[in-house]
Amino acid sequence: MDNQQNSSSSGLMLRLAELLRIPHLQWWVVAVLFVAFACMPFAVDRSLLRLLVEMATILALSMLWNLLAGYAGLISVGQQAFVGLGGYALFGFIHYAGLSPLLGIPVAALFAAAVSVPTALLLFRLRGPYFAVGSWVVAEVYLLLVSQVSSLGGGSGSSLPLSAIKDIAPTQSVRDMVIYYIAMGMVCGTWALVWGLLRSKFGLALTSIRDNETAAKSLGVNIKQTKMVVYVLCSFLTGAVGALIFLSKLRISPDAAFSIQDWTANIIFAVIIGGIGTIEGPFVGTGIYFLLRWAFSDFGSWYLIGLGLVAIGFILFAPQGLWGVISRALRFTLFPVQRLLNAAHVGPQR
Repeated sequence: MDNQQNSSSSGLMLRLAELLRIPHLQWWVVAVLFVAFACMPFAVDRSLLRLLVEMATILALSMLWNLLAGYAGLISVGQQAFVGLGGYALFGFIHYAGLSPLLGIPVAALFAAAVSVPTALLLFRLRGPYFAVGSWVVAEVYLLLVSQVSSLGGGSGSSLPLSAIKDIAPTQSVRDMVIYYIAMGMVCGTWALVWGLLRSKFGLALTSIRDNETAAKSLGVNIKQTKMVVYVLCSFLTGAVGALIFLSKLRISPDAAFSIQDWTANIIFAVIIGGIGTIEGPFVGTGIYFLLRWAFSDFGSWYLIGLGLVAIGFILFAPQGLWGVISRALRFTLFPVQRLLNAAHVGPQR
């Protein structure tokens, strides 16, 4: 009986794997999702649209943290630093320079990237858990610094002026639509950049550093330069996402901007349960995170304990994450980045 069940389940898995091997399946998936989300503002109410914006920002942050930790081996628990810096830079440029809020997003991202350079020079002196703790300490330092800026509200925070809100769009419904499309553009751009990067020679150098830094160095990989580029790039995009988050909220405060739970712990949770070191993992993990939050958020602190137990369970029993389990079972990857050796071009062994 057991053998029959095993053989039937194996046959089912094989048939499912064959169905998934449709030519250019990933592009069909991307096209369908693109059309569906492009039409979403015309089919849903304001509350659901704001939820989709939140999901988009969490997904973008998850992809960026996955690039850092899953491919570059930089386990940071201080990425909330650049979310907060991006948000505060946006508000600062609007208040001090009268900059347009939409133009302020890329400017805020450039500010976050500029700050990330001296930050990286400091943190790259640390290794392993010391790097992780150091990144968190740096984020706390930035929180304390912005709390001293009285012109931006100090510890209580600041709101966008009415003139800046009207610069986004003349009405609330149009403003929600503009922010939604910017959020979706950030998700698409981040995904395309990460996937393209990982399929390039730079991505190969990145994964070689993660797997064995000594071996990568012996093969000619510039360790410091490669880490610096990916860290600054992730800081730039994280700053842009942070600016968008608080542009949509119309208000910012130090505790909200530099929240380790909102912008790092939840992101790490999504990546771990989805599948660290995979392109698809952040998508799966973000969906599961919001599903669990919707189902169990009424349980108060027990909800957070439950999320922690789920993450620990995945770390112990499925460290490759849910997508890793599915991908291994079906021998299928939607967006492959691995390089395979073509046996037809390999000469005979001597």
